Amino acid sequence: MKILLYLLLSVSLSYAQSLQMFSEIGDLELENGDTILNCRVGYRTVGELNEDSSNIIIYPTWFCGTSEHIVPLISKDKLIDGTGFFIIIIDALGDGISSSPNNSPLQPGSSFPEFTIRDMVKSQYLLLKKEFGVRKIYGAIGGSMGSMQVLEWAVSYPDFVEKITAYSCSPKVTSNDLLIFYILVEIIDSYKNLNAPERQIQRLLNMQIQLLARTPDYLAYNIDEDNFDKYFERFDAEPSSKFTSDNYRSQLNAMITHNIYFRFGNSVEETIKHIKSKIFLIASMTDNLLHPKTSIEFAEKSGSKILLLDNEYGHLAVGHEMSRCAEQINDFFTR
Repeated sequence: MKILLYLLLSVSLSYAQSLQMFSEIGDLELENGDTILNCRVGYRTVGELNEDSSNIIIYPTWFCGTSEHIVPLISKDKLIDGTGFFIIIIDALGDGISSSPNNSPLQPGSSFPEFTIRDMVKSQYLLLKKEFGVRKIYGAIGGSMGSMQVLEWAVSYPDFVEKITAYSCSPKVTSNDLLIFYILVEIIDSYKNLNAPERQIQRLLNMQIQLLARTPDYLAYNIDEDNFDKYFERFDAEPSSKFTSDNYRSQLNAMITHNIYFRFGNSVEETIKHIKSKIFLIASMTDNLLHPKTSIEFAEKSGSKILLLDNEYGHLAVGHEMSRCAEQINDFFTR
């Protein structure tokens, strides 16, 4: 997998510009009153910044993902055509690159403060102000947990982003999503209490995500049961030292509280009144991880454009219909 990733990176025309960088934003005061000490935010850039900084699009990372994973998606034949744009891919708090339980020298492991999606967005805002000095950006795009971040941008900083694309998205997590997240948290906490090795914890988490990321039809028709043992061997991989179970739990906690309507009395209508960004949503009707209910409701009430996918790929539906989604994403950002 790592070899494939580096091959993809090597053919990118913007590879030289996509090196890992960091912004030291200082102590980050969180929504709950705690502080991430000496907070740093990782990022990569693709493209050229124009003279008036009007071509910036940010791309926050998804759950378990890093900015390195997103670079190959920025291409004419991938999800977003970066031509003419300066795309800043931002590592979300807890991803093992930006400040996280596994890499904090002052607040390691379970002592790392709990943060929210709103705190992630605040850290990104401080990065943009410090490193680029901008008062407004052209666009934002994000998938899965990245969609939560870009939609939170619309309410936390309503004058800052002109256009937002959120795919595999959620403006507010549903009861279906919450049950899944709490099951994953329970796996982590229970097995840590039993002093289970990190390898076993990550193995169980990966099995659960594989079960839910696509649909039962996908597994039944695409994974040959006669060769299931070979498929099952993938879960025996060495545990990740970058995205540990502590990091996993920290981002799960952030998603559990995700709700862009929170500060407006949980009213969709009141929230929409405060949003100034133009928004395009892409949701999957077969998504088992982020149910499309709240995305459809938001689109209907706000008049935002929404593309509904319906295939056996579930939460990963966009990857299966990459060309179709890319065409509409690029049309949204260029017209």
